[in-house]
Amino acid sequence: MQDSNTTPATRDDGFRRSIGLFSGTAINMTQMCGIGPFITIPIMVATMGGPQAIIGWIVGAILAAADGMVWAELGAAMPGSGGTYVYLREAFQYRTGKLMPFLFIWTVLLTIPLLMSTGIIGMVEYLGFFFPHLSWTAVHLISVIACFLVVFLLYRRIESIRAITIGLWVIMLIAVVGVSAAGFWDFHPEWAFTYPAGAFAGSQFFVGLGAGLIIGIYDYLGYFTTAYMGDELRDPGRTMPGSIIISVVAMMIIYLVLNISVLGVAPWQEIAQSTSVASFVVEHSWGHGAASVMTVLIIVTAFASVYTGLLGGSRVPYQAAHEKVFLSVFGRLHAKHRFPHIALLTMGVVMAAGTFFDLTEVINMLLAATIIVQSAAQIVALVVLRKRQPGLKRPYRQWLYPVPCVIALLGWIYVYASASTLSLILSGAWIVAGLVVFVIWAKANKSWPFAPVQIREVYLGSK
Repeated sequence: MQDSNTTPATRDDGFRRSIGLFSGTAINMTQMCGIGPFITIPIMVATMGGPQAIIGWIVGAILAAADGMVWAELGAAMPGSGGTYVYLREAFQYRTGKLMPFLFIWTVLLTIPLLMSTGIIGMVEYLGFFFPHLSWTAVHLISVIACFLVVFLLYRRIESIRAITIGLWVIMLIAVVGVSAAGFWDFHPEWAFTYPAGAFAGSQFFVGLGAGLIIGIYDYLGYFTTAYMGDELRDPGRTMPGSIIISVVAMMIIYLVLNISVLGVAPWQEIAQSTSVASFVVEHSWGHGAASVMTVLIIVTAFASVYTGLLGGSRVPYQAAHEKVFLSVFGRLHAKHRFPHIALLTMGVVMAAGTFFDLTEVINMLLAATIIVQSAAQIVALVVLRKRQPGLKRPYRQWLYPVPCVIALLGWIYVYASASTLSLILSGAWIVAGLVVFVIWAKANKSWPFAPVQIREVYLGSK
């Protein structure tokens, strides 16, 4: 029988397995934090209208934890490079052939770079602390240069990337701890824990919570980064679920401490109006010099999140192309360093283009598209695979199944229903376009629905 920690699809000339539990957790946590909380705290406070904004992050943590258990079971059982692509390919092949993995890759070429572009947008916003009068041209020129630098640093072998990632993870932790310490240095409990009259009354609270949850779950995105790198993990049956669950729990604690400390520095109205809230907090407690140092660390942290996110995301089209579910050009590995350079370059270009759009709308659109083709579909995939492939080796089985699946599905439906109308229209149009492209591609390749489905249960053991 096949070893539970060896992927049948792994090739001798493929990736090197060099990422363990520590470095995998570092990759996830760096991607989860990044610039997110440093640019979204004011948005969350303004959206929910007071310190009760903390509930948005608590609910977001619950959703991330429940969904993380979905990723953990699927990733440990099927540790191939590509993450969701692999899970959808295995689960939906019985009835709809290659449709679902194709749609996922089509969507991921948009959503992952858009997610990375939010990090670049936030990073440039914090540069405004030093250069408050940057022109439109300067802002976007800096954004494009930053995107180029990310791609340049990723254009090398995984061993050097691992060392850089751990260093950036340490900087991220310093930034979060520093801002939290500054917040508690001059902390006022009455600002952090006194809520406006009617803060929890009526349907208005749930409408605000829905909008806030969009921001909250955006801050947690990234807990699944190592699932995109299954072919590069040592002992994936242990590393995959461990890195996901540990990073979610750790970031729950970090976010709660960070947000409570910020809310205690000034009245919530001031927090809601701040454009660089971390710099504001540190300057308030320790002065301009300390704020300057912390702002630099936050800029580096933002860069780190983009770096690790593009690292994992660029592996997705590669796996699909190798399995003949996407354009073959994406299946090429760099001749010397063995990484998917075509996918990396393509996503880098899309990421740069995304920096020219509004931050809030980018967040809404990427989540709306992701929920349909990835989050909800992946929950269904877990249920289907438990029924279709009961003999699949599962080094990790979801705790309290199916409760986490139900919680995650209800949470994603709530987020989707709370997204902006424009993002729903645009994301829906992108998916419809993907369906059209799939039909054309399937006809040219004589695949379902123009031919019978081809079932290949890759992870059930040696054949």
